[in-house]
Amino acid sequence: MIIEIKIPTPGESITEVELGKWLVEDGSIVEKNEEVAEIESDKATLTLVAEESGKISFKVQEGDTVEVGALACTIDTDAAGAPKETVPAAPAVEKKEAAPTPKAEKAPEKVAETDHPKIKTTAVAKEMMDEYHLSVDDIISGLQRIGKKEVETVISQPTATSAPVAEASKNLFSREEKREKMSMLRRKLSQRLVAVKNETAMLTTFNEVDMSPIMELRKNYQPKFVEKHGFKLGFMSFFTKAVAVAAQFHPAVNSMIDGDEIIEPQFVDVGIAVSTPKGLMVPIVRNAESKSIPAIELEIKELAEKARNKKISIEELTGGTFTITNGGTFGSLLSTPIINPPQSAILGMHNIVDRPIAVDGQVVIRPMMYVALSYDHRIIDGKDSVGFLVKVKTLLENPQLLLTEGKAPEELLLQI
Repeated sequence: MIIEIKIPTPGESITEVELGKWLVEDGSIVEKNEEVAEIESDKATLTLVAEESGKISFKVQEGDTVEVGALACTIDTDAAGAPKETVPAAPAVEKKEAAPTPKAEKAPEKVAETDHPKIKTTAVAKEMMDEYHLSVDDIISGLQRIGKKEVETVISQPTATSAPVAEASKNLFSREEKREKMSMLRRKLSQRLVAVKNETAMLTTFNEVDMSPIMELRKNYQPKFVEKHGFKLGFMSFFTKAVAVAAQFHPAVNSMIDGDEIIEPQFVDVGIAVSTPKGLMVPIVRNAESKSIPAIELEIKELAEKARNKKISIEELTGGTFTITNGGTFGSLLSTPIINPPQSAILGMHNIVDRPIAVDGQVVIRPMMYVALSYDHRIIDGKDSVGFLVKVKTLLENPQLLLTEGKAPEELLLQI
């Protein structure tokens, strides 16, 4: 029986996708639920799964743009019982004939020195070359570095020619180029980034955070945290919670423009930028203001793994009222992140570096991180942008305030 495998719908707003890569060979035997292809949409990379076992036949080529619901491939279930190795028709006789020849027959062909009569080979070197079936050309092409010793050796020999050195040098440099088509996700991301620069009044404000309290907290409670929850405590959950709490004091940072109106959500859905082999993805932690640190940490961990393994759904990438990006994982000291539309602000985290700072009139060394807030000045004033970033700084340097919604315990006690 012939089973038709059609392009699934990644999301309501997506009408066409690109067949990024076939994961199996045309005509091969596939198993039920085996991943057979990668599908590129303008939001994520998804996988196409075989609905039944059988022999697969491609109907779409890699790089083709097809509509949702179009036929991608067919599977002949009648061939499901055939072993995989029998699909590529290759007679057993040919396999026997392709068997490697004995070493004794190969050695004279590999170690041929007639092309380089002026290159002297020691007895030990020749024995090693015979053992591994290497020629003089193999040795020369395998050179990775020419040092002073090699140059002096050539200079000291009046009859030596520069040809071997020139040949070796030629193999050390390449003028080749690699060209590949941009994925649909990468093309869409490029368009959105350019649109943000052209359509928003984007500014960036900076501050720095003393990471000592959080680092000390993680150091003291990491073993108990892992024992209790089964995963490690990172930094991103603290930043996510701090952003969600700070947004309650400066709601403009969590708002967005829709035509002539300003939308101000009463919740905080934080997008966490994740770098994947296919490009940047931003899964969403919804209602971060109502979740605990362990719940946020677990959700970030699961979403990041889904994004990198191409298992994430469009729903998990859609929406978001604010975004956090962490360039510090790659060593960035300072940057100006670009807003993720239609949002109005994005927080950039950076590398943690020990720096001297003044504390109570004394110079001390503390682990410091620069943080940057890029925002759309059309909707967010300087007072709110700076105030929001200062609030985030305060919450991170005093993580106990995350328990009291950013208010001092004395204020809660006195209800002020």
